Amino acid sequence: MLTETDTVTAAIVVIGDEVLSGRTRDTNSGHIAETLTGLGVDLREIRVVPDEQPAIVEAVNALRARVTYVFTTGGIGPTHDDITADAIAAAFGVGIDHDPRAVAMLRERFSDPADLNEGRLRMARIPFGAELIANPISKAPGFRLENVIVMAGVPAIMRAMLDQVAPTLKTGEPILSETIRADAKEGDIATPLAAVQRAHPEVSIGSYPFIEGNRFNTNLVIRSRDPAALAAAKAAVAEMLSGLRRS
Repeated sequence: MLTETDTVTAAIVVIGDEVLSGRTRDTNSGHIAETLTGLGVDLREIRVVPDEQPAIVEAVNALRARVTYVFTTGGIGPTHDDITADAIAAAFGVGIDHDPRAVAMLRERFSDPADLNEGRLRMARIPFGAELIANPISKAPGFRLENVIVMAGVPAIMRAMLDQVAPTLKTGEPILSETIRADAKEGDIATPLAAVQRAHPEVSIGSYPFIEGNRFNTNLVIRSRDPAALAAAKAAVAEMLSGLRRS
């Protein structure tokens, strides 16, 4: 099994007043999380911060010191409140300016110089030392500075950028999972389920209630990187549920 020091970890910083106000629903985090799970990367934290440079700097600096990768989404567009690039530069203590590589990418889309106005050129402002992330949809790139990966907030563009980034990431041992339908209310299985978890500390057992028709039910999800440990815990959960039904 992987040790804690071997585990590849990540965090997400979602940037935008519109997410905090409820005007925009964050779907990016779920897609990033699903992608990372498939790569064996453990997502440890998701933060949502406003379009304020101190908040972005604080979140990025706190997280990049603790995880392998920090992904940010939002705030790299052409308007005055798109301040993510400046905030990342401030977080790393580096300068920022129009990057000739990014300008060239934008010119592929805006061939008429008149269309590449001041606002659009803001999307070519990249912190010094950053690698660019290609954007096949609208050309305006994201970027990566050390372990911080900065992507757009528009879901289709973010996904396209993540597709570019994913093959470059360190990968870990994938987490395996098994789901068991309990056919029981969560409260009725809480105590025996806790006993199973204590007996199998090398796995994670989650309890997820749901309503089916007008009845409560529960799904139990068992996760582990060790196939043998997963199988043993699954058998223990199944036996626990069988015993409850018999009684």
